Amino acid sequence: MQGCLSPWTGKGRPPEELDGTGSDLSGLEEFDGTMRRFMSERRITAGSLAVTCRGRLVLARAYSDPAQDVRVAPASLFRIASLSKPLTATAVLGLVEDGLLGLRTPILDVLDLRPGAGLDREPRIGQITVEHLLQHLGGWDRDVAFDPMFRDHAIAEELNLPLPIARSDIRTYMASRPLQHAPGAIRAYSNFGYSLLGRIIERVSGRRYEAFVRQRVFEPLGVSRPALGRTLRRHRLPGEVVYHSAHEGRSVFEPGDVRVPAPYGAWNLENMDAHGGWVASAIDLVRFAAAFDVPAECPILSESMIPTAFGLPANLGDGEISPGASYYGCGWSVRDWGEGRRNTWHTGSLPGTYALLVRRWKGGLNWCALFNQRDDPSGMSYSDIDPMLHRAADRVERWPDHDLFDVYL
Repeated sequence: MQGCLSPWTGKGRPPEELDGTGSDLSGLEEFDGTMRRFMSERRITAGSLAVTCRGRLVLARAYSDPAQDVRVAPASLFRIASLSKPLTATAVLGLVEDGLLGLRTPILDVLDLRPGAGLDREPRIGQITVEHLLQHLGGWDRDVAFDPMFRDHAIAEELNLPLPIARSDIRTYMASRPLQHAPGAIRAYSNFGYSLLGRIIERVSGRRYEAFVRQRVFEPLGVSRPALGRTLRRHRLPGEVVYHSAHEGRSVFEPGDVRVPAPYGAWNLENMDAHGGWVASAIDLVRFAAAFDVPAECPILSESMIPTAFGLPANLGDGEISPGASYYGCGWSVRDWGEGRRNTWHTGSLPGTYALLVRRWKGGLNWCALFNQRDDPSGMSYSDIDPMLHRAADRVERWPDHDLFDVYL
């Protein structure tokens, strides 16, 4: 079956020389060849792939460059960056389902967003609802203005604060900044909006964000590995990979122009908890994704709430959309083919991290691919892993009958 792959171009370590560990391939060689080829051409030193079919874990593999000090296993932990957003959104919808929060609750009914001394709060913040934050409709636009989650030095200077700054400092800074769009009007991806959802979870639940997500999302699935990551390499969690990037940046933990490797101090992972701070294995994430496969049996959201997670955003109204159209629901990108057939997915990207989680309606499939870098001298695209894995799935002639979830508790 690997004859379907294009000839080896000679970039990086040859695919067959990557260490591969985990389950037998059992007819899923196309996935193995795809991961090896993708990683070799981009000189990626650590990666992991997990695949489910109709709720069963049928593939769990990990790949690493044997020249590296850190070996990876199928249950190894990776930073997942924005794959944290579906976790946060699910926790918020759990609060809605429990009657503790409303989707149309104005965020100022829950949060006290106060600007710095002598500044006025942006008046339109009062129009932003919980639903707006879930669907990136809050009005902050990182493409038009900036992403405050990566503006530590500017925020510290404006507020006259020492480094490192805290999430509360970012909220103070943003409370007076003008919105780029009217709330509810235009989808504009906002890490800051999801950071606010983390604070809403804490205020409404009375628990720390991490503890609540563990209790509401992971414990019903029997999942215990995911945790909030930390920035510095010396604080790496047990079983966590080492991250690589061709870039460095200015440290956000000390004054001056101290240069550090981009994944280890050029931004503050602790401040990114609800929008990008989780560390997890590919196995954990496909178990989460597969929980939605049969809505009537979902252990984390009710059958009636799941359509809210994947439904049309508020700015598109209740009208019909063309088959194959895409949009952003509550924590998920969605491509809707009609009659309940939806592909849902999310990517995650930070210096040192590229992650992809896919739920594919055709065949009842879910997969997650995690890597320990997102840039390299080849200049090749990392988003190419998405169509490559879809092609690998299309080439499978017979899906295995086994279930490996019990192997990786």
